[in-house]
Amino acid sequence: MAHLSDHEDLFKRRCKWVNGPLIVGAGPSGLAVGACLKELGVPFVILERSDCIASLWQKRTYDRLKLHLPKQFCQLPKLPFPDDFPEYPTKNQFISYMESYAARFDINPQFNETVQSAKYDDTCGMWRVRSVVAAAGAAGGPRGVEVEYICQWLVVATGENADCVMPEVEGLGDLGRSVVHAADYKSGEGYRGKQVLVVGCGNSGMEVCLDLCHHDAYPTMVVRDSVHVLPREILGISTYELSFSLMKWMPLWMVDKILLAMSRMILGDVEKYGLRRPAAGPLELKKAEGKTPVLEIGTLGKIKSGEIKVVPAINKFSHGRVELVDGRVLDVDAVVMATGYRSNVPSWLKGTDFFTKEGFPRQPFPNGWKGKCGLYAVGFTRRGLSGASLDAVRIAEDIGKVWKEETKQAKHITACHRRCISQI
Repeated sequence: MAHLSDHEDLFKRRCKWVNGPLIVGAGPSGLAVGACLKELGVPFVILERSDCIASLWQKRTYDRLKLHLPKQFCQLPKLPFPDDFPEYPTKNQFISYMESYAARFDINPQFNETVQSAKYDDTCGMWRVRSVVAAAGAAGGPRGVEVEYICQWLVVATGENADCVMPEVEGLGDLGRSVVHAADYKSGEGYRGKQVLVVGCGNSGMEVCLDLCHHDAYPTMVVRDSVHVLPREILGISTYELSFSLMKWMPLWMVDKILLAMSRMILGDVEKYGLRRPAAGPLELKKAEGKTPVLEIGTLGKIKSGEIKVVPAINKFSHGRVELVDGRVLDVDAVVMATGYRSNVPSWLKGTDFFTKEGFPRQPFPNGWKGKCGLYAVGFTRRGLSGASLDAVRIAEDIGKVWKEETKQAKHITACHRRCISQI
């Protein structure tokens, strides 16, 4: 029986030639590259580990989420948002836009397919990408089919937020099911009347706290680091749009000073509520470290009224309680870890120094979209969907030039559908 099993496993592995680029990830970035390639007549394959497009939005966001920036800064290439969408579209509106986008450009990713490794083969001058297709029946079922793709171009579109970050804190594991990452938080409905500790003070942490308040829970927000809180709008204009306009005429440091002065006028002194501002300005910090400022949509008012308590970092958890670094001990019924996400590129992309160990291109924006040997990155600009859109257009045009030249010379390589054993 063992020999039969090995024999069957051998024939589960398949080798495929990709006629055009292979795109890893069917989020907004991967779809944007696909749409731009379609317009240029370049074929491609998209692999997606989840069972849907834009899985971060569909599966790992809370119900009340809206775009933090006006829709004109979040639309993808070739297709604007519908005119009847509000300035800040809801989660469901954004998902419907993504689905319309995929349909409009006839983009059909291969779902439930997880890339295990990708490496450039110097011998044949091609990328060799190994993936596993999830078996029907999913979790706990038999191992899926292994596929090896051979391609001339590899587009990394897995993004900045591929995997959840869960910090290790003493005693956290003892709380069991009462601990969730913000990716698994949908609404405060199940938290009514409960003392909820929200760890993290970014946009997600702030919004989860606000949502908990709206569902009659009692949130306490752990602020471990300094944070910039800015009004979402200044004088009726989006803060993002205002800063974007000012940077055309002024140096970044001066725009930061204007933003902070306006913020103080509108929001008051946030530091007296435990929200210490960083030494670097909001735009400077975003550029240097990728830290996004928090845009105020009502949370600060709840902090000022005392409905949301702000506390410093955690020392440890024990028996339904949390001990803070200042010695205070609080009772907690549940914990939401709004501790962010990380890139997963280092876990599967091998043999290249194009990405740092943190999973971001070494070259900062606007030069981090293109590597060597047909390697590209999209969605790693730390500038949201507008940055991803710019890179998607560049990538498609770059590949399109070579494709057009090769097509002219009639050097097509016919697809190979025969089964073979992976050599990686």
